[in-house]
Amino acid sequence: MSTEVTLPALGESVTEGTISRWLKAVGDTVEADEPLLEVSTDKVDTEIPSPVAGTLLEIKFEEDDVAEVGAVLAIIGDADDAPSDDEPAAAPVAEEAAPDDADDAAEEEPVEVATPEEEPEPEQAHDKPTAAASSSGVEVTLPALGESVTEGTISRWLKEIGDTVEADEPLLEVSTDKVDTEIPSPAAGTLLEIRFKEDDVAEVGAVLAVIGDASAEPEPKEETDPTPAQPEPKEEPKEEPKPKPKEEPKPEPKEEPKPEPKEEAKVEHSPAVEAAVARRAAESSGDGTYVTPLVRKMAKEHGVDLSSVKGTGVGGRIRKQDVLDAAEAAKQAPAEEKKPAAAPAKDEPKKAAAEGSEQVRGTTEKLSRLRKTIASRMVESLQVSAQLTATVEVDVTAISHIRNQVKDDFKKREGASLSYLPFITMAAVEALKAFPIVNATIDTEAGTVTYADGEHVGIAVDTEKGLLVPVIKDAGTLNLTGLAKKIADLAARTRSSKVAPDELSGGTFTITNYGSAGTLFDTPIINQPQVAILGTGALAKRPVVVEDRFGNESIAIRHMMYLSMSYDHRLIDGAMAARFLSAVKERLEDGDFGGELGL
Repeated sequence: MSTEVTLPALGESVTEGTISRWLKAVGDTVEADEPLLEVSTDKVDTEIPSPVAGTLLEIKFEEDDVAEVGAVLAIIGDADDAPSDDEPAAAPVAEEAAPDDADDAAEEEPVEVATPEEEPEPEQAHDKPTAAASSSGVEVTLPALGESVTEGTISRWLKEIGDTVEADEPLLEVSTDKVDTEIPSPAAGTLLEIRFKEDDVAEVGAVLAVIGDASAEPEPKEETDPTPAQPEPKEEPKEEPKPKPKEEPKPEPKEEPKPEPKEEAKVEHSPAVEAAVARRAAESSGDGTYVTPLVRKMAKEHGVDLSSVKGTGVGGRIRKQDVLDAAEAAKQAPAEEKKPAAAPAKDEPKKAAAEGSEQVRGTTEKLSRLRKTIASRMVESLQVSAQLTATVEVDVTAISHIRNQVKDDFKKREGASLSYLPFITMAAVEALKAFPIVNATIDTEAGTVTYADGEHVGIAVDTEKGLLVPVIKDAGTLNLTGLAKKIADLAARTRSSKVAPDELSGGTFTITNYGSAGTLFDTPIINQPQVAILGTGALAKRPVVVEDRFGNESIAIRHMMYLSMSYDHRLIDGAMAARFLSAVKERLEDGDFGGELGL
């Protein structure tokens, strides 16, 4: 009887946790309440104990994976159940083999005929489960990829029919409207069947492929050999090679009875369990540190030697970000050697862009699933809602002074950069509370307006695959530090494809920072079914007319920024949009964020 190990509730507002480290490997024996793994959340790091005593049969989440509260992390079972069923069957066979062999050596020919029938039975008894597993196989299904995701498109198969795969090794890539992800193999074996081709659309729960054991094919040959050997004496030479392997197993049970239970112990574990144990032992860096398959694959793609990478994870484990940092450092090293002065560095992006444009000029390539989705969603948004854009100019000089004072200490203390975006997000969240209609949705057919239960702010992130919008749930409950850490965390995980599908949905208002690429202002398109999106332009120092508290005017160099908000005119009037933007502008220009940062 197996027992599921689930992720328990870790706090009132904690909905998920990151697997930091497994303290046990598949196949290990664990006691009740013995720590199985370490889980990290935004608030605390903790150990998850085993609910029962037994053997760790399966691990469902790899290290660095994010699991929701209630998710099944592993399965604990009783390793004694499987061998107890096999031992009584194996024992009499061994006992029968001994007298049969004695009779063979004595006289009785009919017993000799019966002996090959009986003796292959223990071999078949061990082989039959494997044959059954290979014939039926282990089905690879499309898992749930998010709350509102019902299907996925097969982007690329990473394995072909006949290839050997390990447990948890990536089999294929699947693309959805919200995220691209890899589907791992649930078991070790051979890829026997592929049921969906590339570009096919599969529903959640559909069987994508079948994993089995290709080595079961020669077994039926052994079963047919003894059959002709019984009636035809001519095939006695075929029986001669059979007693040879029989003589080998005979000394084994007599001299070494211990190997038999070892073989039985192997039978009790599924191929997936055995492969997982072997994988844990084999997949390690040069210093013996365990490396996940995804990290190893990423290192291979970027040409990074894992033995030269210093891991920043728990126990010195190498993470994806460590590989990306090493790859980036390797690219910068030769560039820095070739550039004695700073001037050529400015020409490097132009040179890279020119080389990239030369490679694609005159060619035609297929659109990615994400780009198709973005294209259809943008057109749909313009067709659904009546969109206008309002723009204000904001003096963020006060915020610049605050950042200059605390940004270095903030980075050391919190581990996240203090950019202008957390300040803008906080001002926008406060304005959303004052103007809830900007944080609502409209249904013209039903004639209703639905106000959101919280300020769930989406932050547009520019990735290599395209623009993705992870969501800060309940942003109105976070302070400036919390917003800064959350923005940095979501952006980093989105760029490294570690963001969960549910984190890409549920937004009620969006902020896009096109100013990071140097754009002064733009007219962003609303992310449906929302009714507004705020765009932040590039920061520019300009001479402006300022007025002191006595009404005296002067020209000063100030830090200026444009904020543009596109809004749905079906629900929001121009005056309401202006009041909302004015509230954000006033909050930012006031610069009263010192209390949030201990100033």
